[in-house]
Amino acid sequence: MSEHLDFDRLVEVVGRLRGDDGCPWDRAQTHESIKQYLIEEAFEVIEAVEGRDDSALCEELGDLLLHIVFHARMAAERSAFDIDDVTRCIVEKIIGRHPHVFGDGEAKTAGEVLEEWERIKLEEKREKRGEPSLLDGLPMTMAALLVAQRIQEKAARIGFDWPDGESVWEKVKEEFGELEQAIESGDQRQIEHEFGDFLFALTNMARFLDISSEMVLRISINRFKRRFSHIERRVRAEGLKKPDLATLDLFWDEAKMLEAEGKL
Repeated sequence: MSEHLDFDRLVEVVGRLRGDDGCPWDRAQTHESIKQYLIEEAFEVIEAVEGRDDSALCEELGDLLLHIVFHARMAAERSAFDIDDVTRCIVEKIIGRHPHVFGDGEAKTAGEVLEEWERIKLEEKREKRGEPSLLDGLPMTMAALLVAQRIQEKAARIGFDWPDGESVWEKVKEEFGELEQAIESGDQRQIEHEFGDFLFALTNMARFLDISSEMVLRISINRFKRRFSHIERRVRAEGLKKPDLATLDLFWDEAKMLEAEGKL
């Protein structure tokens, strides 16, 4: 019961912020002006998940929920929809896309659930817009690696896929060879084309390895940041104004060793 009361209170608080006697900053915002903050909050949720920090995850989910309520409030002010419409819509969607739970459908594996989910989505879109594409509905504002992998997953669900991981690996090597040829040619447009194809093939390989190309790249970025921060600390500690590459490499190796020992 308290959870519902807290949610209602959040809706009231946001309403007060947007009211005539509310906060000047909050009243000035639009869907457009705060959309970038919504993206940032979503990534902070991911960061909390990756850090296995439950306290941070709880806080960041709250920040994300605030944005949902805030957007719904702005929509309600122009009589488009309100937070009740948002919750009703998602409840109906979840029930409708899980006939194996709430109806007489059957799905014994996670793969069968995904196939049924995509089939139902296509039917919903067909009713609204005629003949949709299986690839409709993927926001192109998402990170490109994530879009690439989701597109490949969707295509695979109708059988448009490589037979096995070895075939994908051969494609990766083929694309790398074409990239090498493009680099040798010096044709910048062709280099960009082949580099994109190479990344797309690598993302497909990640899918066959059952990993997220987006997430593993984020992990690598965070690892680089930790190691580079160690380099910066060592440079400051040694009082070096312009260290040479050999010294920086030495500090990098130190960082790797400390990381392996769980000290970084």
